[in-house]
Amino acid sequence: MTHTTPLWEVFIRPRNGLAHKHVGSIHAADDVLALQAARDVYTRRGEGTSIWVVRSTEIVASDPDQAAENFEPTADKIYRHPTFYEIPDDVGHM
Repeated sequence: MTHTTPLWEVFIRPRNGLAHKHVGSIHAADDVLALQAARDVYTRRGEGTSIWVVRSTEIVASDPDQAAENFEPTADKIYRHPTFYEIPDDVGHM
């Protein structure tokens, strides 16, 4: 029987106010070891204010073959594109 160490995806937030970014993957037996390994591997130069680790098997992703239906513009919802509104002159440039 083969035992494999789980794969974890690592996300780092470079500083407060910014979003976490995927920086890579690591193998670790549990979440505590995954956080320690992520810190050791991806924050050696002091970058980052927050680390997230997520088991790769827990990530659900969209199918690239369905990109058109998932991400096409919503032309049928004109309220999302306020081109028919009149902007008062005193508002200035928008």
